[in-house]
Amino acid sequence: MRVTEEHIQSLATEVVDRLQEQGLLEISGSKERLIRGVGKAITDELSVEDRLHAEIRTLLKQYDAEFQSGRADYQKMFTMVKTKLVKERGLVL
Repeated sequence: MRVTEEHIQSLATEVVDRLQEQGLLEISGSKERLIRGVGKAITDELSVEDRLHAEIRTLLKQYDAEFQSGRADYQKMFTMVKTKLVKERGLVL
């Protein structure tokens, strides 16, 4: 993930504050708890691509010999697999 935890919490606070100011959100419990929940949702969403990359690297390990010998290009394969998985899973990155 390329965003700091502090920035995520700042974004979460801003989202909650703006929704509340616009009358789109009424908080009945702890505002801090809501902000933490929104921050977790942001973190989870941002980590989708990181998890996908880890999965692709694992899948491509079986082709290490081909990459080493030059019979296959790692970056091209990575991009092809990523494109396919994003499409199949309906991910938005």
